[in-house]
Amino acid sequence: MGLRNSLKKFLKKKVFKKKTEKEALLSARISKIIGQRVNDIKLYQEAFSLKNSTKTNDSGNFERLEFLGDAVLGSIISCYLYKNYPNENEGFLTQMKSKIVNRKNLNSLGEKLKLTDIIQNDNKGNLGENISGNLFEAFIGAIYMDFKYEKCKDIVMKKLLTEKDIEKLENKIVSYKGLLLEWSQKKKVVIRYETSEELLPNKSIIFRSCIYLNDEKISNASETSKKKAEEKSAQRAFYTLNKKENIVEKQKVIS
Repeated sequence: MGLRNSLKKFLKKKVFKKKTEKEALLSARISKIIGQRVNDIKLYQEAFSLKNSTKTNDSGNFERLEFLGDAVLGSIISCYLYKNYPNENEGFLTQMKSKIVNRKNLNSLGEKLKLTDIIQNDNKGNLGENISGNLFEAFIGAIYMDFKYEKCKDIVMKKLLTEKDIEKLENKIVSYKGLLLEWSQKKKVVIRYETSEELLPNKSIIFRSCIYLNDEKISNASETSKKKAEEKSAQRAFYTLNKKENIVEKQKVIS
């Protein structure tokens, strides 16, 4: 009797919190993606919560897990490349890692998983062009905290970023600007950018970027940001130069 009464008291004290409908839906969605049963649903709620601009100390959003996920993903990819490309040098491994963790590629992976559909905020507002990639890294951060490193690595490489995804990146150009810089250093020529800000009649601002090779203008482009203008101008310069210099062969762009 004493043991039975003690057990009853223990069970009364033990509170089993039932998931809300929203938590249950999130848990089911995450489990379907990673092929594992979720342990701590709060981690994934945080990973898919946007920053609240009305709060001065808003720590319950994806940004901290994004920071963690970025580091974890970098480690996973570095280990994978080192193991699977034993005959390649440090330069190749660095370039491959850059292609994989490039913002465009992470955005593409996040979009493929439809991560913006999992956002927990009722009012999503303006998500920004890199939100899918940011959520992808936050997702990895949550998985790491939920399952620790080895299991997280297994999930990432089997469910989120497969070997086929990595192989497709081997012959793709991520940054034309970076490619031109590398080529110019090898050839010992000077590539110079001149980018200016222009105000259009409708009062919108554009950036015009011109590229010079040894003081000879070889391309120009206009875009809504300095970064985009320089990349587009670099792309045009690449096509011009590649016909003459054969900078690289059989390269494709990550769209």
